[in-house]
Amino acid sequence: MTASAPSSAATPADLLPLYVDLDGTLTPSDTLHESVMRLARQEPLALLQLPLWLAGGKAALKQQLGDRVLPDPATLPWREDLIEVLRAERARGRAVVLASASDIRTVRAVADHLGCFTDVLGTEPGGPNLSRRAKREAIERHAQGLGHARWAYVGNSSDDLPVWEGAAEAWAVNAPAGVLQALRADHPQARVFARKPLNLGTVLRAIRLKQWAKNALLFVPLLAAHSLDAAAWLQALLAFVSFGLCASATYLVNDLLDLPSDRVHRIKRHRPLAAGRMGIATAVVLGLVMLVAAFVLAASVSPGFVALLLLYTVTTLAYSVWLKRLALIDVLVLSALYTLRIGAGAVATGVDLSNWLLAISIFLFLSLALVKRCAELEELVDDSRVLAPGRGYQGTDLPSLRAMGLSAGFLAVLVLALYIDSQNSRALYAHPDWLWAAAPVLLLWLMRIWLKTGRRELHGEDPLQFALRDRFSWLTLLAMGLIGWLATTGLPLN
Repeated sequence: MTASAPSSAATPADLLPLYVDLDGTLTPSDTLHESVMRLARQEPLALLQLPLWLAGGKAALKQQLGDRVLPDPATLPWREDLIEVLRAERARGRAVVLASASDIRTVRAVADHLGCFTDVLGTEPGGPNLSRRAKREAIERHAQGLGHARWAYVGNSSDDLPVWEGAAEAWAVNAPAGVLQALRADHPQARVFARKPLNLGTVLRAIRLKQWAKNALLFVPLLAAHSLDAAAWLQALLAFVSFGLCASATYLVNDLLDLPSDRVHRIKRHRPLAAGRMGIATAVVLGLVMLVAAFVLAASVSPGFVALLLLYTVTTLAYSVWLKRLALIDVLVLSALYTLRIGAGAVATGVDLSNWLLAISIFLFLSLALVKRCAELEELVDDSRVLAPGRGYQGTDLPSLRAMGLSAGFLAVLVLALYIDSQNSRALYAHPDWLWAAAPVLLLWLMRIWLKTGRRELHGEDPLQFALRDRFSWLTLLAMGLIGWLATTGLPLN
């Protein structure tokens, strides 16, 4: 950050009033976009009216949104370094005014929350959108009312260039390089609060690239069928990438809808969208691009795979908007989404799907879905809260959920044991007796992850994500692979 500090000899009467932009400046987010996301969460059907509201102008759109939803300032990300400076300026006796094109109700709520402003300017109901020239004129009138012919302005975007042109002092926050270049043509001594650029690492965290590991389930039907068909494996690979792109797009939707609750969560508040390191508009565009790419790729696999990917997308979006808030329904949907990946892999590769595999998958993934909910509720109990944010559970539900989760896990192992002694395994494996070793290995892994959940060692984390960095889980996977190989090609046990 570079700065040209005002003279320490200045008196309050000499200090120019300081006008501060809100969206992209005081907060890295955009309160208009935040309002749209809140509307999508609370009244999704109302989104259909957005084009009609926008037809009346941007000011009318903001009024309509403000009549229905307002962002909660307590959950917004802030430029804390800028806020500290603004508080110091106000302590010196300087007039510090929040001047934003946002709805005036939002502007007032932000000013009340931060407590560092002497007045506010915003888009009034029935008035013009307070941006560019309109904002400059409003600031000029306000400054004159304070007895000043000159004033200072803090902004961030090209929309602020007309405002800076009339300012005697300019501050830039989070401004792109092109905006800074244009600003310094008129204000070479502009005070700059450096921008934190969006980088590849942030994008990969936002789309949850690590979660693509879940899509390895699409390869399970080929592995279970012992297929070595190169064409089938290529189809499975295309299906894997398609599912990954689609899942990442739906993760972005989920994070957009969950912004308020994620920002008060001990772990989720560090996600790029919740922390303000990725903008809402960027996430929307990125999600749409990935979703289109996913279905284009799916079309090259098979029509049946496209249908299953569409089912996955619709179910996931319904989960994000509504189903995740329904106790028990949410974990059943999660387990179904995992199992759907296995079904999609079978359709993509043309492999017949075993009913045994489906039964094991349903119970196993139900157990893991309940692990996730119990881990979240353990965190909830630690924080002494009553209801999980955005969920339908209470801390008192933990014993019941643990019992359900353990039972589902044991049922998965039971079905595996029944499969080992079935005609299906004898037809597929040369030495199926080796598979009996898989039952205690899977049982041990499940009991261990439930034990760690009870000890609060998952910290609200997804169990599969935990498994990816857990050495014991990798050893378990290796052991299961070795057992499968021995059952297929090893020596007989009798």
